[in-house]
Amino acid sequence: MRLLVLATLCSLVVQTKQTKWQEIGKTGIGNPVLVDPKSVKKDTAGIITATLRVAFVKPVATPNGPITSSRTVAMFDCKKQVVAVKENTYYHDEKTNRIYQHSAPGKPGFGPAIKATLPDVALQYLCSK
Repeated sequence: MRLLVLATLCSLVVQTKQTKWQEIGKTGIGNPVLVDPKSVKKDTAGIITATLRVAFVKPVATPNGPITSSRTVAMFDCKKQVVAVKENTYYHDEKTNRIYQHSAPGKPGFGPAIKATLPDVALQYLCSK
C-alpha cells in the first residue's frame, strides 16, 4: 500500500513539472518560447517579471558541447515596450542541470527587444494580456 501511495505521489510531481511551462510562441528560427505562468508578476509601476525558457530545436554548438536550452528571468515595461534581463542560464542539459553559462547583471538595464527573439515573443505575449 505504501508503495502504491509513493508511486502516485511521484506521478503527480512529474505531471506537475511537465505542465508547469506554457508555450507562448516561437522565435524567428522556430524555437518554442515558454513561460512559467506562476512566475508572472506585475508590480505597482506596471513592470511585469516572468521566468521564460527556450528549448533549442537545433542545439547550438560550442567547444564545450552543445547548448540545448536557456532559462531567463526578465522584466517587461509594456508602456515603453522595453525589456531587461535579470538572470540568464544556458544549459547543456536542463534536465540534469548541466549549466553552460549563468549570468545575472548587478543592475539590469531596459532596452528594446530584437524582433523574433525570446524577449520580443515574451513582450508581445505578456503585454497583450
